[in-house]
Amino acid sequence: PGLSVLMCWTIIPTMNHATASNESTANTLCKSCGLCCSGHLFAWTKLRSPELDGIEALGVKVFREPQQRGFNQPCPLWDGVCTVHASPDYPRFCKTYKCKLLKELIDEKVQLPEALKIVEQTMEMIVEVDKLLPDSSNPNFRERLVEHLDDGNSSQEFQRKANELLDVYETRFGVDDLVDWNGK
Repeated sequence: PGLSVLMCWTIIPTMNHATASNESTANTLCKSCGLCCSGHLFAWTKLRSPELDGIEALGVKVFREPQQRGFNQPCPLWDGVCTVHASPDYPRFCKTYKCKLLKELIDEKVQLPEALKIVEQTMEMIVEVDKLLPDSSNPNFRERLVEHLDDGNSSQEFQRKANELLDVYETRFGVDDLVDWNGK
């Protein structure tokens, strides 16, 4: 469980730094969050065929199945912030993906401080759920969460906290398919 906990807490300090800069509120939110990069929201990232070689050259193990080209999460290029955000190798999907919270920020339905607070609260929920997950060599929080939900051995506390987290994933981030995400 420690890996996901460390990923969460390396993200939070970024919030204060990003907010102080002159970048757009959308970039500030994305760079402060990273839940779509860290393996908390998704199990994998979709790539287009022309992107495979460039991402692989960066040291990322890619899979090339026609219906599922990409790489597993957490993104190996994520180190508390995206290390290729300004690179020509930054995947198109990463450039274009907008979670529900980001769309609400862009549409001015939510302000940046509130959006950052939602991210921070979600990360705190992730840490609480992660503490209840059994030890695993799998670095992907999402996959470990699904596996433990399905194994029939989870405690009522885990079930409650996991369901609360899944509700936040759906209502705040628009992620409603935890088992087989298809690149919506």
